Amino acid sequence: MNNKEAALLAARYFFLVLISFQGLTVLYWILTPVTSYLSYISLNLLFGAKILAGGTIFLKGLYIDLIPACIAGSAFYLLLILNLTSPMPGKKRIKSIAFLVLSFLILNVIRIFIFSVLATSGTSYFDYAHKFVWYVGSTVLVVILWFINVYMFNIHAIPIYTDFNNILRSGFSFKPVDKKQILRDKIKKIEHSIESEEKRKYAEMKRDYNR
Repeated sequence: MNNKEAALLAARYFFLVLISFQGLTVLYWILTPVTSYLSYISLNLLFGAKILAGGTIFLKGLYIDLIPACIAGSAFYLLLILNLTSPMPGKKRIKSIAFLVLSFLILNVIRIFIFSVLATSGTSYFDYAHKFVWYVGSTVLVVILWFINVYMFNIHAIPIYTDFNNILRSGFSFKPVDKKQILRDKIKKIEHSIESEEKRKYAEMKRDYNR
Protein backbone atom coordinates (compact mmCIF):
# COMPACT_ATOMS: atom_id res chain seq x y z
CA MET A 1 0.00 0.00 0.00
CA ASN A 2 1.56 3.29 -1.10
CA ASN A 3 1.09 6.71 0.47
CA LYS A 4 -1.66 7.73 -1.97
CA GLU A 5 -3.72 4.60 -1.24
CA ALA A 6 -3.21 5.07 2.50
CA ALA A 7 -4.30 8.71 2.30
CA LEU A 8 -7.47 7.82 0.37
CA LEU A 9 -8.31 5.10 2.88
CA ALA A 10 -7.81 7.47 5.81
CA ALA A 11 -9.90 10.16 4.08
CA ARG A 12 -12.83 7.75 3.55
CA TYR A 13 -12.96 6.68 7.17
CA PHE A 14 -12.38 10.21 8.44
CA PHE A 15 -15.38 11.34 6.39
CA LEU A 16 -17.45 8.51 7.88
CA VAL A 17 -16.51 9.58 11.40
CA LEU A 18 -17.29 13.18 10.50
CA ILE A 19 -20.79 12.47 9.18
CA SER A 20 -21.55 10.20 12.13
CA PHE A 21 -22.12 13.33 14.25
CA GLN A 22 -24.70 15.18 12.11
CA GLY A 23 -24.91 12.96 9.05
CA LEU A 24 -28.43 11.68 9.68
CA THR A 25 -29.67 15.18 10.46
CA VAL A 26 -28.33 16.45 7.14
CA LEU A 27 -29.74 13.45 5.28
CA TYR A 28 -33.23 14.01 6.71
CA TRP A 29 -32.97 17.74 5.97
CA ILE A 30 -32.30 16.93 2.30
CA LEU A 31 -34.45 13.83 1.84
CA THR A 32 -37.64 14.90 3.68
CA PRO A 33 -38.76 17.63 1.22
CA VAL A 34 -37.60 15.60 -1.79
CA THR A 35 -39.44 12.44 -0.69
CA SER A 36 -42.56 14.40 0.32
CA TYR A 37 -42.80 16.26 -2.98
CA LEU A 38 -42.15 13.18 -5.14
CA SER A 39 -44.78 11.25 -3.16
CA TYR A 40 -47.23 14.11 -3.60
CA ILE A 41 -46.62 14.24 -7.36
CA SER A 42 -47.24 10.50 -7.77
CA LEU A 43 -50.43 10.60 -5.66
CA ASN A 44 -51.66 13.78 -7.32
CA LEU A 45 -51.37 12.29 -10.80
CA LEU A 46 -53.81 9.49 -10.02
CA PHE A 47 -55.87 10.63 -7.04
CA GLY A 48 -55.73 14.44 -7.01
CA ALA A 49 -53.78 14.73 -3.75
CA LYS A 50 -52.80 18.09 -2.24
CA ILE A 51 -49.67 19.07 -0.37
CA LEU A 52 -50.03 21.31 2.68
CA ALA A 53 -47.64 23.30 4.83
CA GLY A 54 -44.94 21.19 6.41
CA GLY A 55 -45.09 18.55 3.68
CA THR A 56 -48.38 16.98 4.85
CA ILE A 57 -50.24 15.27 2.01
CA PHE A 58 -54.05 15.44 1.91
CA LEU A 59 -55.58 12.47 0.09
CA LYS A 60 -59.26 11.48 0.04
CA GLY A 61 -60.01 13.11 3.39
CA LEU A 62 -56.89 11.66 5.02
CA TYR A 63 -53.88 13.68 6.22
CA ILE A 64 -50.62 11.83 5.57
CA ASP A 65 -47.55 12.97 7.51
CA LEU A 66 -44.23 11.52 6.42
CA ILE A 67 -42.35 10.96 9.68
CA PRO A 68 -38.58 10.16 9.77
CA ALA A 69 -39.35 6.42 9.61
CA CYS A 70 -41.08 6.98 6.25
CA ILE A 71 -38.12 8.94 4.88
CA ALA A 72 -35.80 6.03 5.82
CA GLY A 73 -32.73 8.20 6.33
CA SER A 74 -30.96 5.42 8.24
CA ALA A 75 -31.22 3.16 5.18
CA PHE A 76 -29.59 5.81 2.99
CA TYR A 77 -26.92 6.21 5.65
CA LEU A 78 -26.24 2.46 5.67
CA LEU A 79 -25.87 2.42 1.89
CA LEU A 80 -23.39 5.29 2.16
CA ILE A 81 -21.40 3.37 4.79
CA LEU A 82 -21.27 0.27 2.58
CA ASN A 83 -19.98 2.37 -0.30
CA LEU A 84 -17.35 4.33 1.63
CA THR A 85 -15.95 1.27 3.39
CA SER A 86 -15.31 -0.45 0.04
CA PRO A 87 -12.16 0.51 -1.88
CA MET A 88 -12.86 1.43 -5.50
CA PRO A 89 -11.86 4.09 -8.08
CA GLY A 90 -13.32 7.58 -7.59
CA LYS A 91 -15.51 7.60 -10.72
CA LYS A 92 -16.93 4.19 -9.89
CA ARG A 93 -17.66 5.35 -6.33
CA ILE A 94 -19.62 8.37 -7.55
CA LYS A 95 -21.64 6.23 -9.97
CA SER A 96 -22.27 3.68 -7.22
CA ILE A 97 -23.51 6.30 -4.74
CA ALA A 98 -25.75 7.88 -7.38
CA PHE A 99 -27.26 4.50 -8.25
CA LEU A 100 -27.84 3.49 -4.61
CA VAL A 101 -29.38 6.80 -3.56
CA LEU A 102 -31.62 7.26 -6.59
CA SER A 103 -32.76 3.62 -6.60
CA PHE A 104 -33.70 3.60 -2.92
CA LEU A 105 -35.38 7.01 -3.23
CA ILE A 106 -37.57 5.81 -6.12
CA LEU A 107 -38.45 2.54 -4.36
CA ASN A 108 -39.24 4.40 -1.14
CA VAL A 109 -41.59 6.77 -2.98
CA ILE A 110 -43.33 3.75 -4.52
CA ARG A 111 -43.67 2.25 -1.01
CA ILE A 112 -45.21 5.48 0.31
CA PHE A 113 -47.58 5.61 -2.68
CA ILE A 114 -48.79 2.05 -2.10
CA PHE A 115 -49.32 2.48 1.65
CA SER A 116 -51.05 5.83 1.16
CA VAL A 117 -53.56 4.12 -1.14
CA LEU A 118 -53.97 1.28 1.37
CA ALA A 119 -54.56 3.78 4.19
CA THR A 120 -57.34 5.56 2.28
CA SER A 121 -58.99 2.25 1.36
CA GLY A 122 -59.41 1.41 5.04
CA THR A 123 -57.90 -2.07 4.77
CA SER A 124 -57.49 -3.92 8.06
CA TYR A 125 -54.00 -5.10 7.07
CA PHE A 126 -52.53 -1.62 6.80
CA ASP A 127 -50.83 -1.40 10.23
CA TYR A 128 -49.39 -4.92 10.04
CA ALA A 129 -48.14 -4.53 6.47
CA HIS A 130 -46.68 -1.09 7.17
CA LYS A 131 -44.70 -2.27 10.21
CA PHE A 132 -43.50 -5.41 8.45
CA VAL A 133 -42.25 -3.52 5.40
CA TRP A 134 -40.53 -0.92 7.59
CA TYR A 135 -38.76 -3.29 10.01
CA VAL A 136 -37.97 -6.09 7.56
CA GLY A 137 -38.47 -4.77 4.05
CA SER A 138 -36.09 -1.80 4.33
CA THR A 139 -33.22 -4.00 5.53
CA VAL A 140 -33.83 -6.57 2.82
CA LEU A 141 -34.05 -3.81 0.22
CA VAL A 142 -30.72 -2.31 1.30
CA VAL A 143 -29.03 -5.73 1.00
CA ILE A 144 -30.56 -6.41 -2.42
CA LEU A 145 -29.63 -2.97 -3.75
CA TRP A 146 -26.06 -3.37 -2.52
CA PHE A 147 -25.61 -6.71 -4.30
CA ILE A 148 -27.15 -5.31 -7.50
CA ASN A 149 -24.73 -2.40 -7.21
CA VAL A 150 -21.80 -4.83 -6.74
CA TYR A 151 -22.83 -6.73 -9.88
CA MET A 152 -23.49 -3.62 -12.01
CA PHE A 153 -20.22 -1.86 -11.22
CA ASN A 154 -18.08 -4.98 -10.93
CA ILE A 155 -17.06 -4.29 -7.31
CA HIS A 156 -14.84 -7.02 -5.89
CA ALA A 157 -14.25 -5.44 -2.47
CA ILE A 158 -16.02 -6.48 0.72
CA PRO A 159 -16.97 -3.51 2.95
CA ILE A 160 -14.44 -2.94 5.78
CA TYR A 161 -12.88 -6.41 5.39
CA THR A 162 -10.96 -5.57 2.20
CA ASP A 163 -9.53 -2.36 3.68
CA PHE A 164 -8.27 -4.05 6.85
CA ASN A 165 -6.99 -7.02 4.88
CA ASN A 166 -4.97 -4.67 2.67
CA ILE A 167 -3.53 -2.97 5.75
CA LEU A 168 -2.55 -6.31 7.31
CA ARG A 169 -1.01 -7.56 4.07
CA SER A 170 1.08 -4.40 3.76
CA GLY A 171 2.40 -5.04 7.28
CA PHE A 172 1.46 -1.49 8.32
CA SER A 173 4.28 -0.18 6.12
CA PHE A 174 3.40 2.27 3.39
CA LYS A 175 5.56 2.37 0.28
CA PRO A 176 6.37 5.81 -1.09
CA VAL A 177 5.21 6.70 -4.58
CA ASP A 178 7.98 5.99 -7.12
CA LYS A 179 8.05 9.30 -9.00
CA LYS A 180 10.78 8.10 -11.36
CA GLN A 181 8.68 5.10 -12.37
CA ILE A 182 5.68 7.36 -12.98
CA LEU A 183 7.87 9.60 -15.17
CA ARG A 184 9.20 6.58 -17.10
CA ASP A 185 5.64 5.38 -17.71
CA LYS A 186 4.63 8.83 -19.00
CA ILE A 187 7.66 8.90 -21.36
CA LYS A 188 6.73 5.47 -22.72
CA LYS A 189 3.17 6.62 -23.38
CA ILE A 190 4.43 9.72 -25.20
CA GLU A 191 6.88 7.65 -27.27
CA HIS A 192 4.11 5.19 -28.13
CA SER A 193 1.76 7.99 -29.19
CA ILE A 194 4.49 9.58 -31.36
CA GLU A 195 5.27 6.23 -32.95
CA SER A 196 1.59 5.61 -33.67
CA GLU A 197 1.22 9.08 -35.20
CA GLU A 198 4.26 8.53 -37.43
CA LYS A 199 2.90 5.18 -38.58
CA ARG A 200 -0.44 6.81 -39.39
CA LYS A 201 1.22 9.58 -41.42
CA TYR A 202 3.37 7.03 -43.27
CA ALA A 203 0.31 4.97 -44.13
CA GLU A 204 -1.48 8.08 -45.47
CA MET A 205 1.54 9.06 -47.60
CA LYS A 206 1.79 5.53 -48.99
CA ARG A 207 -1.93 5.48 -49.80
CA ASP A 208 -1.71 8.86 -51.55
CA TYR A 209 1.33 7.70 -53.53
CA ASN A 210 -0.43 4.53 -54.76
CA ARG A 211 -3.44 6.47 -56.06
